[in-house]
Amino acid sequence: MRDGKTRKKRKLWQKILLILLGIVGAAVAAFAALILFLTITEYRPADRENLEIRKAGEAGAARETAGAGPEAGSSLSIMTWNIGYGCLGEQADFFMDGGSQVNTATRAQLDESLAAVLSVLEEKNPDILFIQEIDRDSNRSKHVNEVEYILDGLAADGGSLNASFANNMKVPFVPYPIPPIGKVDSGIVTATGLPMTEAERINLPCPFKWPVRVGNLKRGLLVSRIPVEGSDGKELVLVNLHLEAYDSGEGKIAQTALLKEVLETEAGKGNYVIAGGDFNQTFSNVDVSAYPMRDDVWQCGYIDTEEFGASWQFVMDPSVPSCRSLDQPYAGADRDTFQYYMIDGFIVSENIRVDSVETLDYEFKYSDHNPVELKVTLQ
Repeated sequence: MRDGKTRKKRKLWQKILLILLGIVGAAVAAFAALILFLTITEYRPADRENLEIRKAGEAGAARETAGAGPEAGSSLSIMTWNIGYGCLGEQADFFMDGGSQVNTATRAQLDESLAAVLSVLEEKNPDILFIQEIDRDSNRSKHVNEVEYILDGLAADGGSLNASFANNMKVPFVPYPIPPIGKVDSGIVTATGLPMTEAERINLPCPFKWPVRVGNLKRGLLVSRIPVEGSDGKELVLVNLHLEAYDSGEGKIAQTALLKEVLETEAGKGNYVIAGGDFNQTFSNVDVSAYPMRDDVWQCGYIDTEEFGASWQFVMDPSVPSCRSLDQPYAGADRDTFQYYMIDGFIVSENIRVDSVETLDYEFKYSDHNPVELKVTLQ
């Protein structure tokens, strides 16, 4: 009797073990299939890619036909803004930065933030606009085409608008965390009422290895060209960027080195050069003593401006922080408990006079970044 019961118990445990092994095997097979799918569909941008230039507004077409670019002596305003895909406003924290949220905004909050961003851009009306973290078709931003929303809104009055978009992330399904991030199609936009003759994406080094790489960002520089009238073929070269954030440092270093190479090449041609955006690094010539770095949150990188030489101007306005930590929602929190950063700004060639730079304080209501406005004069 005992031998019979023992055999039955053994068979029961064998069945349970086989079921558990089957479940584990199925999970491993599913994960392997997902990695294979992501590897096959991985976004693999070329080192250099020509981009489509979107043109809107009758006035824009007329200006382009006439070739009416800025002249030496022209004053221009340039704004850069990481809009946090419309979902990183005051209500948000983020799991990658010590918070808990993956889906950081409702559709109503997204709509409110995008409308507010558009309203600010219409009010400020910069001659040149750099946007980072703008989505076209992503789970995290409810599959809203934010590029179309912003550009259509800016061109709604019939004014001129030339714009280009470059991907920084294009993944059909990001499988982490729980719930997963899902599909991401996101990048950067440069828009201007000036005639844009060329737009190019220059691929930046990716610090991540397979398989982490297949579900990660592939960042690039968005380089746009505007003819400068009466200058013997010189151009105003605009470099929109969003450099690495979640690496151990080597990615930022490699990407900054390539950025330096691109800037020096363009300046060597005698062009007017402005690079701007979210560097995820602060400049060594900027006083950030008002924002001492904490050890328990995401830490930004550091660019030694002396490595670029004296012919480049590194411009930030530290009177107002350009970014805040995402370890907790901003709304209703003690503002003294946040880490603040200076990571959004500009690098300007020496043939351009910097007239002013201002971080515009919107108290992180619509994004975890504040916009930064630069005013310059072409020498």
